[in-house]
Amino acid sequence: MDTKNIVIAVLMGIAAGWLASWIVGGYGIVQYLISGVLGSFVGSYVLNAAKINLGIRNEIGRDIATATIGAIIVMIVARILH
Repeated sequence: MDTKNIVIAVLMGIAAGWLASWIVGGYGIVQYLISGVLGSFVGSYVLNAAKINLGIRNEIGRDIATATIGAIIVMIVARILH
């Protein structure tokens, strides 16, 4: 991974975490980043395991939507465990 890809992944993680915080609640750029980056892995796994296709043709939009779904799951699980 080069620097450009890392920056893009971080920005997408922040965006996904921010969007998830609107639904679940939460605040702080660090929380957005952590939940968004973890959410991208969780969202990809859950959607693939459930064989769900979001039908979004734009790659960036699809990745942000997937990471947001995962971030929501991560935030809910974190609240349950906390």
